Amino acid sequence: MTRGLGGSSPANVQKYLHDVSYPTDKQTLIKQAERNGAPKEELDVVKQLKDEHYGGPQDVMKNYGEIE
Repeated sequence: MTRGLGGSSPANVQKYLHDVSYPTDKQTLIKQAERNGAPKEELDVVKQLKDEHYGGPQDVMKNYGEIE
């Protein structure tokens, strides 16, 4: 996956997850990203996250770092 300039980055992903109430799950993250108008690239990243509960944005970013 291309990250950084012109690709997906942690900041870009978090941008589309604003207003998420934690703790939350993957499906809620996907729905919030859709509501916030995430482009396909960022939405695809959120959909690749592990299907687990997230205690906060730091958990999302930790999981993001594990996506290849």
